Amino acid sequence: MSGPAIVTPSKAQIFLRRSISTLILWAVVITAMFSSSRVVSDGVFELLIATLALAGLVEFYGLAEKCRLACFKYSGLVGGILLMLGTFAHFEGWLGIHGPPSRVNDFETGFLILFVLGLCVRQFVSKVTPSGITAIAVTLFGLMYVPWLLNFIQKINFFFEPFGDGKFYVFYFILVTKFSDTGAYAVGSLIGRHKMIPRISPGKTWEGFGGAIVVSTGASLVFVHFFSGHMPGMTTLHAVILGVILSSTAVIGDLIESLFKREAGVKDSGKLFPGIGGILDLLDSLLFNAPIMYLYLRHILTHPWLP
Repeated sequence: MSGPAIVTPSKAQIFLRRSISTLILWAVVITAMFSSSRVVSDGVFELLIATLALAGLVEFYGLAEKCRLACFKYSGLVGGILLMLGTFAHFEGWLGIHGPPSRVNDFETGFLILFVLGLCVRQFVSKVTPSGITAIAVTLFGLMYVPWLLNFIQKINFFFEPFGDGKFYVFYFILVTKFSDTGAYAVGSLIGRHKMIPRISPGKTWEGFGGAIVVSTGASLVFVHFFSGHMPGMTTLHAVILGVILSSTAVIGDLIESLFKREAGVKDSGKLFPGIGGILDLLDSLLFNAPIMYLYLRHILTHPWLP
């Protein structure tokens, strides 16, 4: 007796589910960020970012376990939370330190040094982890791949403090990145014929990559047209450059996570979001774009000698 037939959703249904899940989640994030209450805007924003980082790190260590790679999962999770909260405390002035976001780099450097030292001590006392190099390396990479990269969103958010509002740049970078995902999926599904790297992601096509750049750059120009007054230093030229850069690296970030999933033998990193998958499936394109956006802000966009 045969069981019930498995219904495979169409590309249109998958696209709709992804769009709805993405819109709902980021609507909550953006609403919290632009709240008139500083406690809500900063507190809820930090809570959401820290929660995403922790959940993403859990999924990453889960992928590592599926690959039979040893790691100190709980040490990594504690380290990830402390890193995110320490950066937030630095920006809020709770550590008695005031200055530009670049000052937090000293805190992060010191934290990473102590974290690696702590992992080594953890290996000294471990009785069940014979492959110390692997455990330390995987745990450290997980911390840097998810919480450390995602932490740059906080740096963007506080970049113009106390004289400006970096929230518009956070909104901008998320919007441009997610339009890259949408453009790649929509164009790739409609006219995609030439595979990019089929051994890593069979669905990615060069046509989709082109769609990502066009749609993302268009979204960048539209956003800057309406909100440039809230974005110090932003011009049409920067909007085009960032549109191309962020859309390209968004696709690369997606491919990197696909590489991890393929090695682990899973389709999605989790099942939290319908049509998307897990937290890492949601964050993959943002992780590398966050530091790129921050570095562009710090070293290029805010320099007075640039157009």
